[in-house]
Amino acid sequence: MDAVRGLLASRAHVWRSGARQPVAAEDLVPGDLVLLESGDKVPADLRLLRCKNLRITEAALTGESVPVGKHTEAVPAHAPTGDRLCMAYSGTLVANGQGMGVVVATGARTESGQIGTLVGGVQSLVTPLTRRLDQFARQITAFIVGVGAVSFAYGYWAAHLPAHELFMAVVGLAVAAIPEGLPAIVTVLLAIGTRRMARQNAIVRRLPAVEALGSVSVICSDKTGTLTQNEMTAVQVVLPSQRLRVTGAGYAPLGDFWAGDTAVQPAHTPQLLALARCAGLCNEARIELQGQGSVLQPLAQLPRAVGSEDLAKAGGAGVSWLMVGDPTEGALVTLAHKAGLSAEVLRTVQRLDVIPFESEHRFMAVLVQAQGDAGQPEVLLKGAPEVVLRLCTHSGGQPLDAAHWQAAVTDAAAQGQRVLALAQCRMPQGTRQLSMDDIRPRFELLGLVGIIDPPRPEAMAAVAECQHAGIWVKMITGDHALTAAAIGAQLGLATRHTLTGEDIEAMDDEALKNRVLDTDVFARASPVHKLRLVHALQAQGHLVAMTGDGVNDAPALKAANMGVAMGHKGTDAAREASDLVLTDDNFATIARAVREGRVVFDNIKKTLLFTLPTNGGEAGVIVLAIFWGVALPVTAGQILWVNLITAVTLSLAFAFEPGEDGVMRHGPRPPTEPLLTRPLVLRMVFVSLLMVAVTFSVFEWELSRGSSLEMAHTAAVNMLVVSELFYLFHARHFTRSAFRLETFTGNPVAVGVSLLMVALQLLFTYASFMQAVFQTRALDLLSWAVIGTLAGALFLLIELEKALWRWSGVRRM
Repeated sequence: MDAVRGLLASRAHVWRSGARQPVAAEDLVPGDLVLLESGDKVPADLRLLRCKNLRITEAALTGESVPVGKHTEAVPAHAPTGDRLCMAYSGTLVANGQGMGVVVATGARTESGQIGTLVGGVQSLVTPLTRRLDQFARQITAFIVGVGAVSFAYGYWAAHLPAHELFMAVVGLAVAAIPEGLPAIVTVLLAIGTRRMARQNAIVRRLPAVEALGSVSVICSDKTGTLTQNEMTAVQVVLPSQRLRVTGAGYAPLGDFWAGDTAVQPAHTPQLLALARCAGLCNEARIELQGQGSVLQPLAQLPRAVGSEDLAKAGGAGVSWLMVGDPTEGALVTLAHKAGLSAEVLRTVQRLDVIPFESEHRFMAVLVQAQGDAGQPEVLLKGAPEVVLRLCTHSGGQPLDAAHWQAAVTDAAAQGQRVLALAQCRMPQGTRQLSMDDIRPRFELLGLVGIIDPPRPEAMAAVAECQHAGIWVKMITGDHALTAAAIGAQLGLATRHTLTGEDIEAMDDEALKNRVLDTDVFARASPVHKLRLVHALQAQGHLVAMTGDGVNDAPALKAANMGVAMGHKGTDAAREASDLVLTDDNFATIARAVREGRVVFDNIKKTLLFTLPTNGGEAGVIVLAIFWGVALPVTAGQILWVNLITAVTLSLAFAFEPGEDGVMRHGPRPPTEPLLTRPLVLRMVFVSLLMVAVTFSVFEWELSRGSSLEMAHTAAVNMLVVSELFYLFHARHFTRSAFRLETFTGNPVAVGVSLLMVALQLLFTYASFMQAVFQTRALDLLSWAVIGTLAGALFLLIELEKALWRWSGVRRM
């Protein structure tokens, strides 16, 4: 709520008592007349009464990529928020122009306020890991208490063992069976995962979110700035004689022109140069080279045409391109520089007069003349195609074919492009001023430019990777349906059944639940619509990750199982509602974070795969001794020692385990799948029985050859530890064979902690002070030979068990 409040304006200018007055925004009341100017933040929801070239940036509220032109005409009552062009909404920013509107809503009643109310009413969800660990804790606690009670009862009433010895045995059983180091290891795993994600531009705000992202089955992504560049780019040029594709993305003036598969050189294409000259001169925007927080130099001051190798190198040397002005005009000036319009050209052409763009006439015109040229000046014109086409009489030396050009406009619009037409005409010699009377049908049409906020190239690959990993990707945006469908198609999403906010509004929850999985693109979606979509997916059992950057995304971010906010261009409201913040605002970072989340969860499973069988083996030795009625092979203190050194050494190796091959080539784990799956339980039982068998074998063998009870205890403890050491390298992979060099070289930490454990165990066996504490004795070479042989046999039997799992098609546990 505080973050939403931070979006609101603090001051406003109102018309009261016949005069303009500044007031605090919180003092506004419905009925106040508010005056708006360029750069103002709208202080309340306003119904516009007067507009003069008024354009408002609503990206944070609606997701619209460019400033929206406003008017005073009424719109239908059911129109989506982004289509209410007669309204100005609280928290949005006036890009240019002036206006006046009457306050219709303040505070919590505004669109932004209603979003804050939605955020406050959404309950945060428990992560899959938290839920699974809670379930696992209850299961293992009940199991250990049950086994302990049965063992004590049998030993006391059936085996008639002394109560004191029996109590110590059950205590040892509990110490052996409880994986007391597991919470600390899981925390370390999550912390290391957090560090790895941070290195890849993903900042985790809540620790369990590290694993949660790896479990998601649906990613609902915002379009603007996440899947796209959030930088308008000219992608198509239609000339009188040909149609060209423009490469490059964003405001970096680096790119080429292509006619099909043939590169086009602007210097050899007069029609392209004429259009680029008009685009660069009939323009108020500029692009600048920026680096390390400071502007290096405006592009107009650079000594030669962009697109050169020098600028290409500069653009990649830790710097970026900054656009100052209107995004659409920024795309045009970038296009001009891609065509080789050098700084010399910009300086040699003098602007004599200008008719600025206004919503009433929907064009901009400039009167220009080359410096030192006494010839005829010319008018350069750009604007809406339907307006400019009416002002043109010819194109490419031929009479204007209006039907041909209108078809080109329709085709570009169908691809989600914003289309501008550019034209020029000569004026009488000596003309120094430009008026509206000069703008009449006599222009030569230079061509059309198709502009769009293009998809990030890396986002396309990331979407494909997510789909290959069994994750549904949904694009939810406040932008227009045609634009959303065009971007979705380029990203590889299904666009045949695009749903709009109006469609969602007409559906009940059941109908929406049936349609949501079959639809990949949702357009003109409001905050309430996004929230309903998240709930519809969750109702079908999916774990949903929601990305967003605007205040309109905050409710859905909080309701999703995993909220992902943009850190660079996002709002504080979105970041506060999220679990993960992307510092580069890039969907590809989400795909990398999903992979890291899956690796973290796999490593938690491997920790269980190692800890539970080894604890089971330790506990099984005690249980078998009680039911067999023989002396305990290990004492309670020795069990505590084994647990201590394995938790400190061996178990920590899994925190540094690299990901399995193909971690992004299988579907997400079902949300209802427990930590203890059937294959994992079978592995736990099998390995536990093997450890019990080899430990009892060594213990009984030592006693049979006349060794003391203390020496037999020492041999049994070392047998347990060596067995766990051998099993560590098996547990590094679920079912893959351990007879690979990578088993011993893939995780250097595993080798290091193994050597540390060997050193500690030698101290345990041979150091006199350890012998005094744990009642151990030094072992001879024969004892170590028997221990090594049995550990090798255990290693081979587990390898055989893995082969059986592979044969049955199981690759994960």
